Amino acid sequence: MSADTFASPPIHLDGPAATDRLAGVLAGCLQPGDVLLLQGPVGAGKTALSRALIQNLQARDGGATEDVPSPTFTLVQTYETRDFEIWHADLYRVTHPDEVLELGLSEAFDTAVCLIEWPDRLGADTPPGAATLRLDVLSETERRLTISGDKVSDALAIRLARAALMTAAQPTTDTKAEETAPMTRRTDDQERFLDGAGWASANRIPLAGDASPRRYIRLTDGARPAILMDAAPETGQDVRPFVRISGILADRGLSVPEILAADADRGFLLLEDLGDALFSHVARQDAAAEAMLYGAAGDVLGLLQSAPPPEDLPAYTPQMADLAGLAIDWYAPQSRTRRADLVAAMAAALEDPVMAPSVLTHRDFHADNLIWLPERSGAARVGLLDFQDAMAGPPEYDLASLIHDPRRVVSPTAQDAAMQAYLGATGRSPDDVSRGVAICSAQRSLRILGVFARLCLRDGKSHYPDFIPRTWAALRRDLDHPALADLRRIVDATLPAPTPEGLETMRSRAGHLAGHEHAEPVA
Repeated sequence: MSADTFASPPIHLDGPAATDRLAGVLAGCLQPGDVLLLQGPVGAGKTALSRALIQNLQARDGGATEDVPSPTFTLVQTYETRDFEIWHADLYRVTHPDEVLELGLSEAFDTAVCLIEWPDRLGADTPPGAATLRLDVLSETERRLTISGDKVSDALAIRLARAALMTAAQPTTDTKAEETAPMTRRTDDQERFLDGAGWASANRIPLAGDASPRRYIRLTDGARPAILMDAAPETGQDVRPFVRISGILADRGLSVPEILAADADRGFLLLEDLGDALFSHVARQDAAAEAMLYGAAGDVLGLLQSAPPPEDLPAYTPQMADLAGLAIDWYAPQSRTRRADLVAAMAAALEDPVMAPSVLTHRDFHADNLIWLPERSGAARVGLLDFQDAMAGPPEYDLASLIHDPRRVVSPTAQDAAMQAYLGATGRSPDDVSRGVAICSAQRSLRILGVFARLCLRDGKSHYPDFIPRTWAALRRDLDHPALADLRRIVDATLPAPTPEGLETMRSRAGHLAGHEHAEPVA
């Protein structure tokens, strides 16, 4: 095993019930773009594990579960969930890697959850960042599972192994202690925290994570639900900002998860479970509700800005110009000699008077961080998540984040509803708001171009290039504002428009720059 590869301790499965239970836990970790390579001899249970994973993924999203036949003869079977497709492939009968291309798997690797039996047939088409699940036969009913893959922060294999070891029987010991000790210690710390908080017996379902190393686990203990935030300090995480900002937001009448228990030194928080009604999900299920949701979010921004930010809250505006340079660091490294020009043009735009005064800024205010709570009233109907990075920033930054969301298309009606609610709640002039949104949105788009490229190239998350074309379109729209004429000239000279070929090249290099501080031009 190379230094860049991780393998879990062997996990003992004592029968079909244990396999089904494990599949439920693993399904909670999966998201579009995740690829599982299922290895093992004939009869090891690869299809049984795949079936349990598929049915748990369908149940997780509130849908009906389907029969899951073996794809030995069809080669590929596809299934729908509310938010994504699942592809289940059995490549036993594939004799040449070219046949894989004909199945359409290369496209599915970026957009679906893919379960691949007999993955050795993929050859050079094996996607980077995939996790290998190896099943070995111990007896007629017993199996041994090993999970392996890339050893990078929040790699799929590490996410799955952590979840599996949290619920499985004690692993056997035929592995190197130094490779597994950190994970085992973290699991022990988690168990002690939950025991001290009175939740040791709770059922646990890992939730899909965000772009950070933080992990979230849904706990149920009878009728009691809660969320465990696991933010390991050794990954650079600190829960103290979350605790502090939570109190500030609650004091302004906003809905945030109540903190039920905390161990800041070890990076654990036990939080109120606000549910699953993310704005993005509610709007997808009921398009007529989108404008109402975005109007409510505009009202929230008024409350967010209803008092000056704490004096000791870090200032975001001085950092914004340099962060725009991430677009060159990771998206367009061939223009590195022009980075200073881009940063200077962005800094000049940020000196516009509409960028003042500084207000309390969430900095990640979008539909996937907002939860609809219709049983509450007024602005409290909007639950806020992922606010730990709040800073003092420009007034329109969060509004730009809300209505110019690279992850989803926000309808003009919803954008207008948010804008009108914001104008009414803040009293700012329409011209100033329009100008402020254009400047903030252009900076966000430049930063996000770099962040999405970095998440792919450095962190191995190959689905993030899918969001780049929409981010680019938002950037070009904002650059049409007269306040950004100088910035537009620099962007035109330094940043190429994304192309299908360029994005595919980026995906093919997913995870190749682990540990790097910036990308290098592709020859």
